[in-house]
Amino acid sequence: MAMGIVNDDELELELNKLNHSKPLASVKEIIKGRGEGNVEVPESLRKIIGETSELDGRKEAVALAKMFDISESSVSAYARGSTSTSTYNSPTPSIVEHISKSKERISNKAKSRLFQSLKYITDEKLKAEPSVAILSTVAKNMAAIIKEMEPDQVTNNENNGIQFIFYSPHIRKEEVFDTITVNE
Repeated sequence: MAMGIVNDDELELELNKLNHSKPLASVKEIIKGRGEGNVEVPESLRKIIGETSELDGRKEAVALAKMFDISESSVSAYARGSTSTSTYNSPTPSIVEHISKSKERISNKAKSRLFQSLKYITDEKLKAEPSVAILSTVAKNMAAIIKEMEPDQVTNNENNGIQFIFYSPHIRKEEVFDTITVNE
């Protein structure tokens, strides 16, 4: 008999050839996924689907979720770090942290490539235009990746431009000052 996967009948036949007297119990089929009736999604799977949605795109995350019989709306929630659509606006810190770390890892790699490409743009290469064009394209692409992977900056100040502050002098009346009468 060749090595490999065999069905129950072939296995029984081979065991009989070996004079095996003990009957073999049938092999139970392995249930894949969460199991029938189980609606709870493990946090590790939520993290993976959320990360996939953020890094590889929603289409890939939906395809992954379908393998585990998870709805598209849950994919949206996991991408935001929530555990379900009902908790969409209150994300779970551990899921958000996992997604942020994954994005940070990609951002750090892109920063490294950006700095390398900027380091190789020298005065000599600026004169030789074709190689600089490639290096600047690499730098531009890495900067775009960094911008996409960095977390959104939350600011409390609505006006982020230059601010001018003008102070006007206080007008005081003459009665406030001490007066001295001078005789001529």
